[in-house]
Amino acid sequence: METKGIKLSTWARSKGLTYKGAYRMLKANQMPCKWEQLPTGTIVVYPENIKKEMFNVVIYGRVSSHDQKEDLNRQLSRLRDFASANGYIINKEYSEIGSGLNGKRPKLIKILKDETITHILIEHKDRLVRFGFAYINAATDKKILVVNEAECKDDLVQDFIDIVTSMCSRIYGKRSAKNRAKKALKAANENS
Repeated sequence: METKGIKLSTWARSKGLTYKGAYRMLKANQMPCKWEQLPTGTIVVYPENIKKEMFNVVIYGRVSSHDQKEDLNRQLSRLRDFASANGYIINKEYSEIGSGLNGKRPKLIKILKDETITHILIEHKDRLVRFGFAYINAATDKKILVVNEAECKDDLVQDFIDIVTSMCSRIYGKRSAKNRAKKALKAANENS
């Protein structure tokens, strides 16, 4: 029995998306269901035919510090909402607290090593890594789905503090590095 298709614009409205947003998803091969373009140019979507490869999606959320725990919960909630609105079925959820510059995040490493995971859903690129997103995206066979392409600047200050702390620890020793980093930042703010 042939399933009934609907216009892309109708499908987009039902998911709370604009036509342009749905069209971008289609062009990026991120549609959660099958579709076809008729000879007239009309795009028809078949919502009942969910793509099988969309079944192994994990969501990943990250914040820099423990005082941002509520932000992490809201981030995961937004990711769940996006997944359900777009027909993605979430297999697992991962969340971490740590700097985007930290290369020792066990949950992210676990996701990247797991061969069964096909799609990673993140809110911003910098939730995955602060620098080098393009390299990770190119090196992995997983499809990384970014909900919001705009850069999130909330953790940029924390990342700067982490860089200064790391440099100070190499110069002065790990014990006093954090204090020296704070003093350096304070002096920089006073001179501004």
